[in-house]
Order: sequence, then C-alpha cells, then structure tokens
Amino acid sequence: MEIVNFLSLVDQAWAATPPGVAVSDLDIIPLILNAGPVVKAVMLVLLLFSVACWGIIFAKLIQLSRARQQTAEFLDIFWSARNLSTAYHETRHLEASPVAAIFRLGYQELGKLMQTQSHGDSGDRDPLGTIAVRGAGLENVHRSLRRAMNSESARLSRAITFLATTGNTAPFIGLFGTVWGIMTSFRGIGLKGSASLAVVAPGISEALVATAVGLAAAIPAVVAYNYFLSKVKVLETEMGNFSHDFLNIIERDLLRRAQGGER
Repeated sequence: MEIVNFLSLVDQAWAATPPGVAVSDLDIIPLILNAGPVVKAVMLVLLLFSVACWGIIFAKLIQLSRARQQTAEFLDIFWSARNLSTAYHETRHLEASPVAAIFRLGYQELGKLMQTQSHGDSGDRDPLGTIAVRGAGLENVHRSLRRAMNSESARLSRAITFLATTGNTAPFIGLFGTVWGIMTSFRGIGLKGSASLAVVAPGISEALVATAVGLAAAIPAVVAYNYFLSKVKVLETEMGNFSHDFLNIIERDLLRRAQGGER
C-alpha cells in the first residue's frame, strides 16, 4: 500500500514538471543558491576543506615524488662511491631526499668523532680511554641518525593528517547540513499544510546536496591519505635500513683503526 502511495506521488510530481524540462536535468547551482543560510555555511566550510585538501594532495605528490627519485639517485651514488667523503660531496645537491639528509647529519657527527679521536690519540694512548671515546662517539652518531629520521618523518608527514581529519569529519558536517535542511523543509510543510512530493522534494534535494558535497570532499581525502601514508612508510623503511648500514660501515672502519689498519 505504501509503495502504491509513493508511486502515486511520483506520478503527480512528474505531471507537475513544466513542459520541455527533463527530470534528469539536475542543476546543482540553483539547489545551492536556494538552500538556507545554515546549509550554505556548511557547504562553504566543506568547500574550504576540499580546496585545502586538493592543495595538500598536489603539494605532497610533488614532494614525495622528488623524495623517491632523489633517494634512488642518492643510494646509487653512495654505494658506488670510493669513500664517505666522496659520497658526501657528490650528494649535497639532493636536498629533497630524506635518506641523503640523514647521511649528511651522520657524516658531520662522524667528523666530530674523528676529530675527538685524533686529539685523544695525539697524547698518551690509553686503550680504555680510546674505547670509551669510540663508544660515546658511536652513540652520538646513532642519536644523530635517529633524530634526523624523526625530523624527516615529521617533514614528510606534515599536513597529511589534515586529509585524515577531512575524511573523518566532512561526511558528518555534510550530514549536519542535510539534517538541518530537512528540518527546515518539514517546518515549511507544516506551515503550508501540504505534504505532496512536489512540495517535499525541492527542500529535501537542496538539503541532500550538503551530504553530496561532504562525500565529495571526504572521498579524495581518504584515498590520498592512504596513498601518501604508504609512500611515507616506504621512505621510513629506506631511512631505517640506511641508518643500520651506515652504522655498520662506521663500526667496521673504527674496528680496523683499532687493529692498526688505515682505511
């Protein structure tokens, strides 16, 4: 019975459609302009969210693309270099690579360690003192690498959380606008005393635009957030692997020096 009544209302709305106007010709602009002030404010907020998200998306695409390309270039140069000094000077231009940034900071800390060790060796040689200096120096290098990793991870992840925030909140903001618009529509129905589909449909369609705008802002934000998060995790793995390899190289070099061999 309810289905029959609904179909009857649809037939009435169809009959009320002006000649020459197709029902499928849905123009969003008039719906937005005819919406209430609260719904308009909601859609304005969602529009700002969407614009900010697309700006972040394009900026992060460029940033992460450069980071991946320069990281690959850095690793090729590093593993083919004859020594750390050559690798340092040949990779100074790779400023977008997080792995290169970690290497530069670790290399600078290693230089301080070598200076400390050379000063210690210039006087009386105390094996226990030399071991202590090397151990403290390695710990300083390790801390520098860890600090650089945290800094680069924060730099790569900057503004990505806004995409997650938009993906989580935009549908609810749009739903708020829809609920408010439907409340306003039903209030107008009560004042007019008419409940036909021709009276109900325009107000509800205007209200549902807010939900559509919220979903339009949330869906790209969620997709981009998951994509960027996976790319950042790959770069973080590269940074962690390189940090371990770099520490192993330093330890082997210091061990050779301790045994009397020069690199």
